Amino acid sequence: MTMADIICKHCGSTNVVKFGFYNGVQRYWCNDCKHKFTDKDTLFKMKTPVNQIASAIGMYYDGLSQNKVRFQLKRIYNTDISDFAVYSWIERFTKDAIKITDAYQPNTGFVWLADETAVKIGDRKQQCWLLSIIDVKTRFLLAARLSQYRRAEDIEAVLKEAYNRSGRLPKVIMTDKLHAYIHSIPMVFGGKARHLQVKKFTAKPNNNIIERMQGTIKSRLKTMRGLKSLGTARTVIDGFIVNYNYFRPHETLSGIEPTTPAQKAGIKFPYRSWEELIKHSQEAKIQIFTKPFIPALRQLPLTEAERKRIIARQKQRDLLESVRKRRGKEHQRKHKARAKRLAKQRDITPSLRIGRLK
Repeated sequence: MTMADIICKHCGSTNVVKFGFYNGVQRYWCNDCKHKFTDKDTLFKMKTPVNQIASAIGMYYDGLSQNKVRFQLKRIYNTDISDFAVYSWIERFTKDAIKITDAYQPNTGFVWLADETAVKIGDRKQQCWLLSIIDVKTRFLLAARLSQYRRAEDIEAVLKEAYNRSGRLPKVIMTDKLHAYIHSIPMVFGGKARHLQVKKFTAKPNNNIIERMQGTIKSRLKTMRGLKSLGTARTVIDGFIVNYNYFRPHETLSGIEPTTPAQKAGIKFPYRSWEELIKHSQEAKIQIFTKPFIPALRQLPLTEAERKRIIARQKQRDLLESVRKRRGKEHQRKHKARAKRLAKQRDITPSLRIGRLK
């Protein structure tokens, strides 16, 4: 490689000179932008090439765990990477991808599918709910939210998140028989969105599309072990949304060429893979444009009957919570009393027991 083949990574200039070695790697100096760089395909202050980082992130969002990602990098590129390095890549570039893609508004249809499913993250005993909304026309995943409950308040939050991403009001929202949708959809969209409850998987219309998508997300969550907070899981879910909408081709959208939901929704995304996004993430964050204005949803006035119904639901939840706590305390007290009784029985010698029996 001659000096004429060396191009500055920062400005693209060929007016560069050699600038010594660092850890055995040749460095160069650009006389135009006054920056140092190396000829390796790495980012600033990073040792691992971009293609390996992109492969790790893509494999992670396709369902592999961090240990399996490390094993695949070792087998393909013969590089030893730690778990912390893989996690830092995922966290850093997922946040960059979320900021970049948040500026794009999809041209979705007017029929949405909403559904919820129970998930368990890693070794957590607490059950969470994955609330999802997908557009039927483009298969664009508008919202996917992890929540501890599936109350009306949680459904309203995911509906507003879907509206903020789409920027248009739906005409039909298809859901299952969950009672919370009956109150949440009118509270968010008023009478502008018709609520349609589907019946069976074999009958039409059905929600098979979103059930299949949720199965994909659940397969990703099964390999996420050791998470101690929902915040980290929600960040990974947001990264999955980016991967699902912008990089993962959908087979049913086009039979001619691979088509992503973002392409079907009319988004002209300049990056076709994680590798291209990572290479140009810094430039993209600097040149990011403003998201189109989305009018705020009008807060519908509550009638007296609705207000009383909300207060009654809140009192019922408070009553159930108090009963649950009281039963937990009683169970704990009985458990301690039984433990003390068993401890006293163990302290009695066999001879004394025989004597008492006589």
